[in-house]
Amino acid sequence: MIDPATINRLLDAATIEELWDIHTRTMAGYGFDRLLYGCTQYRTAHSLGSPDDFIVLTNHAPDYAEPFVNEGLYFHAPMVRWSLENDGACSWSLLDARFAADDFTREERAVIEFNRRHGVTAGYSISFRSLRPRMKAAIALTARPGLSQAEVDDLWRRDGATILALNSVVHRCILSLPYESPRRPLTDRQREVLGWVGDGKTVQDIAVLMGLTPATVEKHLRLARRALSVETTAQAILKAAFQNQIFILDRG
Repeated sequence: MIDPATINRLLDAATIEELWDIHTRTMAGYGFDRLLYGCTQYRTAHSLGSPDDFIVLTNHAPDYAEPFVNEGLYFHAPMVRWSLENDGACSWSLLDARFAADDFTREERAVIEFNRRHGVTAGYSISFRSLRPRMKAAIALTARPGLSQAEVDDLWRRDGATILALNSVVHRCILSLPYESPRRPLTDRQREVLGWVGDGKTVQDIAVLMGLTPATVEKHLRLARRALSVETTAQAILKAAFQNQIFILDRG
């Protein structure tokens, strides 16, 4: 049964860091001590978009997370592929069935071996349903060392509905909170000028409102476009809004 106090703590979290800390500790209480959440807002039929634009949250050790995420191992991970093609929750016992059928590519086998070396052998994956066609998000829940997949499946039969609901709440909360790629954060000035443009103000209007010259406003817009790797200011506003870097309420 879901603890209302836990739900309230998740909903009241003011930052993604606070939310993630609460969630990782909650999931550890259910036996899942390592989590990996990923979300893309810019996938196409042939690509997940630029890794620079992913939202990635994890409490895996760096020697696992760095190769898996930054070196692109995730691209060949069987459960990531399942998550892209499905919604809902899936036991990693699916891998046993595929292994028995010799249904893995060489690249997939390399990922499975990498996971085994790091103790990522039992768990569940949750793929969240999206209302936007270019967005996809999922989370991998790795069971603590010593738990077999059969034991994890028993745990899921008992608490799976609660675990799924908690992760769904966290996913929705992540999408509502500011998230900045550590590689390309917008400055306060860049956020402000994009916000004003989004509100329909001209460069001249913004210069008066912010006490700047029009040339300085244009400079901030140009740097914002560069930081977000887009060509137009309209694209910059859309992307910054998707990342919750602008048009957010002060929750302080």
